[in-house]
Amino acid sequence: MNNTVDSLIKIAVVGPESTGKSTMAQYLAKALESSYVPEYARYYCKNLQNQYTLQDETNMFYGQIALEEAIGSQLKNNLLICDTTIMTVKIWCDHLFNHTPTEVVDEIKLRKYNLYLLMDIDLPWENDPLRDFPEERDFFMKIWKQELSALSANYKVISGSGNERLINGLETCKEFLKNNT
Repeated sequence: MNNTVDSLIKIAVVGPESTGKSTMAQYLAKALESSYVPEYARYYCKNLQNQYTLQDETNMFYGQIALEEAIGSQLKNNLLICDTTIMTVKIWCDHLFNHTPTEVVDEIKLRKYNLYLLMDIDLPWENDPLRDFPEERDFFMKIWKQELSALSANYKVISGSGNERLINGLETCKEFLKNNT
């Protein structure tokens, strides 16, 4: 397949904390024989102990972009699965600091994804040292929907548990790819 920028299809797996984003992204990459971009913030935050600064968020923004571009330049085919996007940085900046740096807002408008899988909050919360707000998943789900709608993004909410959730995500992607390639 042609790996030009014009033919690149990007599917982003996004949503509130503890909704199975990483599991879904890895599963889709394997099932669709595509490349996968992990969430840069997981690596960055390991030693922060939940004490984020605006500079940390900006660093994660640049790290996620660099990781996506590095992996995107070495694709197995013209499909890239992204475990989150820089939109996460905006959502966290707005929530934690009541401000998002201009470069983040501007890049969000420019960085396009063909399909977003918005992971539903119907899974039980799983504790993880890198997760912060178990009681606010409803709030963050509403924020994700607002942000995606503001971009006029093509998104589908993915629900279900276990294999059902994975199959729902895969079928949504297959249907999208069938109709758009």
